[in-house]
Amino acid sequence: MLQLQVNGQTRQLGEDVDPKTPLLWVLRDHLGLDGAKYGCGIAQCGACTVQVDGKPMRSCQLPVSSLAGKKITTIEGLAKDGKLTRLQQVWVEMDVAQCGYCQSGQLMSASALLAAKPNPTDADIDQAMSGNICRCGTYNRIKAAIHEAAGRLAANPQKEASNARGG
Repeated sequence: MLQLQVNGQTRQLGEDVDPKTPLLWVLRDHLGLDGAKYGCGIAQCGACTVQVDGKPMRSCQLPVSSLAGKKITTIEGLAKDGKLTRLQQVWVEMDVAQCGYCQSGQLMSASALLAAKPNPTDADIDQAMSGNICRCGTYNRIKAAIHEAAGRLAANPQKEASNARGG
């Protein structure tokens, strides 16, 4: 029986889950977490992006058997106790999403970027977000929101660190 660490909780998978099943389908069909979206199925569009040990990964191509002992974070796990992260707040304030389909993947990649590089350059953002396709073309708003969130983090790092810990 497979066991996964998802959004800070240990989740047991039933014996009916094939170890080769991609994480995306386990999240959606077995764990009821439908924030990660199916886009292309070949890890090229980024709609299915989650974080594995803090790194953005395409869940449509990750067999669940490869994830034992790894910390998986989905879009549902970003907000703590119903409180949005600064990045999520900025995303809403700046009206980044248009149709919204790709946005969970965009946010997962952007949050991993900010965790690794709290003050990213345009080049850092371009590189980190390059695997996330937005059919609506909101790339300029996405980049602006990442810069705005980085600025807010720099202005008050203690509060954001407390929010990230749930405090």
